[in-house]
Amino acid sequence: MTVYLDHAATTPMLPAARAAMIEQLEHTGNASAIHSLGREARRVVEESRERIAAAVGALPSEVIFTSGGTEADNLAVKGTYAARHAALPARRRLVVGGIEHHAVLDPVEYLLGQEGAEVTFVEPAPDGLITPDALAEALGPDPGDVALISIMWANNEIGTIAPIPALAAIAREHGIPMHSDAVQAVGHIRVDFAASGLDLLTLTGHKLGGPVGIGALLARRDARLVPLLHGGGQERQVRSGTLDVPAIAALAVAIDESVAGLAQESQRQIALRDNLIERALALGLDLHLTGAWTPGNADDRLPGNVHLRVPGADGDSLLFLLDAADIACATGSACSAGVPRASHVVLALGIPDEEARGALRLSLGHTSTQSDVDAVIAALPAAVERARRARGAA
Repeated sequence: MTVYLDHAATTPMLPAARAAMIEQLEHTGNASAIHSLGREARRVVEESRERIAAAVGALPSEVIFTSGGTEADNLAVKGTYAARHAALPARRRLVVGGIEHHAVLDPVEYLLGQEGAEVTFVEPAPDGLITPDALAEALGPDPGDVALISIMWANNEIGTIAPIPALAAIAREHGIPMHSDAVQAVGHIRVDFAASGLDLLTLTGHKLGGPVGIGALLARRDARLVPLLHGGGQERQVRSGTLDVPAIAALAVAIDESVAGLAQESQRQIALRDNLIERALALGLDLHLTGAWTPGNADDRLPGNVHLRVPGADGDSLLFLLDAADIACATGSACSAGVPRASHVVLALGIPDEEARGALRLSLGHTSTQSDVDAVIAALPAAVERARRARGAA
């Protein structure tokens, strides 16, 4: 049986979420219809919205359902830029974390190329941490031209957690809306939208035990967004499309269950994570850990994230060799898989290209066990040795 260590890409659905989805698949009804079946579907949607809001410290009216994290990020970045720039054309600048997911970076690139926007990147510390001082420096002394700040809550590759409330406080000082891609954070660490000070937050289902194809943008009621999709205006007139009632019901269950069990599951994953890191570094293979790490807690690193660098080897070679040993893992973001270049996240930390190419992400989740850790520790020496031989022969 394959050892699955790629939970940051997608994690298996929780049984309760799967059951909720299957139950709703038995029912027919468009949540926008006014007959009894439509009203029943609407009831499921609104009860799910309330359940999600309660779990993440939001108001139900702040939950805007989307097809997932990518759409929510696009709506936050493009929609906010369009609204703010239209209100004041001088607002042309985006201030963005230097280690964002491409679901944020690519919309920014679009705005640069098509809308004449400008961008200032907030440079991370060598451990991947985005500090308040770094944000203040990126904003500069007169940030009146800034349309939006976007900094991810927890990095999808190296697992570093940003001090979002402290960063959002700076944004509020200047009256600038702030968005955070919290796809890797919700359900894995404590996330409270109201307490965070954020204006916009992205979450998705398949990273926390829900289905693929459903997510949400949390947007404060005073957030100004220009829609990307036009049609029925089902979600606050900023997101159109027939609501996927079964997926929404499953998302609510997955978020509720993962948040309710967060304290216990987090500690379980931290123990596995620390065991994997300590044993991997003790193999004598000259492996290096990327990102912040304080053993025993998840204050600075996600509970299930292990990111190793293997000097003298290519990440793709390591991935395929471990896959041959029935261990599924990744070199970085699944959305960039197959692209033969070093991760922009690792390079942003000041790590040389040659070393950055040997990246290996091992991400744990709710189905991970000690035997999974034992299996990867047993397989690493041979995989590293063969990958280094392959690089040397190339």
